[in-house]
Amino acid sequence: MEQGQWREARRLVREAGRVVALTGAGISAESGVPTFRDAGGLWRSYRPEELATPEALIRDPRTVLEWYAWRRSRLSRCRPNAGHRALARFFLKRGEAGLVTQNVDGLHTHAALEEAGDAPPDPALPIELHGAVGRDRCNGCETRWPAEPLADSLPRCASCGDLRRPDVVLFGETLDPEVLERARLLAERADLCLVVGTSAVVYPAAALPLATRESGGHIVEVNVRSTALTEAATIALRGEAGTVLPALLDCC
Repeated sequence: MEQGQWREARRLVREAGRVVALTGAGISAESGVPTFRDAGGLWRSYRPEELATPEALIRDPRTVLEWYAWRRSRLSRCRPNAGHRALARFFLKRGEAGLVTQNVDGLHTHAALEEAGDAPPDPALPIELHGAVGRDRCNGCETRWPAEPLADSLPRCASCGDLRRPDVVLFGETLDPEVLERARLLAERADLCLVVGTSAVVYPAAALPLATRESGGHIVEVNVRSTALTEAATIALRGEAGTVLPALLDCC
């Protein structure tokens, strides 16, 4: 990669008053998080698209909750990598704008907690567009709790008695409009959008970098390959997030 690209990318980061980062599956793949449709994606005889739906939750809640318990057990062995930690350090230090993720693995939150050594401020904590596997929420009143091991009986909300389910957006469900609005405002007000490990083709998340550009800001892409967003980016840095982000952010 040309040194001129690195200098320009660092300059954009250094001079930006507000920075927003959008991350996807690519950053967590380096931590061993399996992608949703990886080669080992079959569980029993089901595909994710059959299980991660509201209809499946109604039809066969036990099987759906067992699948999520299996996913949680796999994620429990994964730890934040150098890319997660570099973003956490950056937003702990800079504080302006913040972090938006499409991932549900909770690794950005773990990284912020590790780097802060205490309760991290909001800019270092991610806006989780699709929720988090490590939380439960009530399917009725939407009360949230930390995830608990699955017992013999289906988990129920103590307040309303409805089913407790993973706090994630299932296929066919819409994103929480308040969460999406928070992310949109960050992107619109940012001078720089850092897009990491995502192809940026699935809307509405894909609109966030473009909102920054349309407001006069820049896009810096970090990915191992070209994406649909590459042509819109001011700078495209090729490489794994765990290598590129510390080199880009720790000096700014």
